[in-house]
Formats: sequence, structure tokens, C-alpha cells
Amino acid sequence: MNSLKFNVASRAGFVFAAASLAASAAFAGGTHSGGHHEESPIGKPGVAAKVTRTIQVDMSNGMRFKPSDIQVKRGETVRFVLKNTDSVKHEFSLGTPKELAEHYEVMKKFPDMEHDEPNKISLAPGKQGEVIWQFTKAGTVDFACLHVGHFDAGMKGQVKVAAK
Repeated sequence: MNSLKFNVASRAGFVFAAASLAASAAFAGGTHSGGHHEESPIGKPGVAAKVTRTIQVDMSNGMRFKPSDIQVKRGETVRFVLKNTDSVKHEFSLGTPKELAEHYEVMKKFPDMEHDEPNKISLAPGKQGEVIWQFTKAGTVDFACLHVGHFDAGMKGQVKVAAK
């Protein structure tokens, strides 16, 4: 009887330790539902009331963004209005090349994952959405569709941020 109590207690301890470890890893790395809202090398989430310009972006047949080359000024807050005119789901994801590559690897493992981050949006065919972003640093900010195969097919672009 004592061995049964020990096994139950050991299992309970193991389950608690595993759950604690998983929770701490999730908090340390943020979540896909929005743990990374602070300013990053690509800027920060924009405030709708401070939008200085709206840019229409089409996610189209042929695995392309139109336009794929966008010019903005440092400090500008842009509303990207994205429309998926294709027959397959697409994503618009702003990031550094490293962030996009890392996210692409995750998307390969979890192709149906949903996003709730201010620099990303997934759109079903025929749907429209927006991303509001403030570009706080001069340089280049990449964007891409990271659904499996889309990035490799050339569905990417750049926002060139001028110093002012």
C-alpha cells in the first residue's frame, strides 16, 4: 500500500513540475496571443488615432504582395489595409529576417496556427484586415507570408524606412 501512495505522489509531483516548467517557458518567451508588444528593431504597434497614412496591400494570385516595396518615414504610423484576393489563406507578418525565418519554421510545424499579434494577420480568401504599425527606426523592415511554401514562392516584401 505504501508503494501505491509513493507512485501517486511521485506522478503528481512530476506532473506539477512539468506544468510549472511549461508555464515558465511560455511566460519567458511570450505567447502567440501577444507577449511581444514592446518596441522592437522593426518598431512598435501603432495607435489608430496617430495613423499618418493608409497603404492598401493586395495578397494576390501568384504568391505576391502588391506593392512589395513600400517607402515610409521614421516615426510614421501606417495603417496597412490588407486584402486577400487569392483563393488560398495568406498572412502578412512584419519582422526582421531572423524573426521571419524563426516564425516560418514554427508555421511548418503548425500550419493552421492563428495569430493575435500586432505585427501579423492571417486572412482567408476574400477577406480584408489591417495592421497598424509605427516605424521608429530608419532602415529596412521585411514582411512576408509565412504559410508553408508561400515565402519560398516569393511572397515577401520590404518597408524602407527613411530617416525623415
